[in-house]
Amino acid sequence: MSEVIVAFWTGTGNTAEMAEYVAEGIKEGGAEAKVVSVDDISAADLKDAKAFALGCPSMGVEQLEESTMEPFVEEVCGFASGKTIGLFGSYGWGDGEWMRSWVERMTAAGAEMAEPEGVIANETPGSDDLDACKAAGAKLVD
Repeated sequence: MSEVIVAFWTGTGNTAEMAEYVAEGIKEGGAEAKVVSVDDISAADLKDAKAFALGCPSMGVEQLEESTMEPFVEEVCGFASGKTIGLFGSYGWGDGEWMRSWVERMTAAGAEMAEPEGVIANETPGSDDLDACKAAGAKLVD
């Protein structure tokens, strides 16, 4: 059974909750899921994976968290080509521009998105948001 990594950064816990639901979808799809903070993993750990998920909330002016997640994502862009990637996160303001930009960035790097627009939740994820996380997780499984 293959393992799919769900790497995330969270500020308030919303994105961490979403990560757990992505992992549930992976498990329901028949694979093992490893949920890990980007503080506890290196981007290089994803290099040999065919599929993985990345989560980060919107920060500042609709951008990724700058000190940890941004450098992690920049490194992933270097080997994203041919990978299937699920993107997810929460936001408290704006309209989700950070996710659209992130999806475009990963697609430009050659990745295929598990969900074409990523999965976003406004503030605390509701049941529909969590169901979307599970569905995205299932799409990461072969």
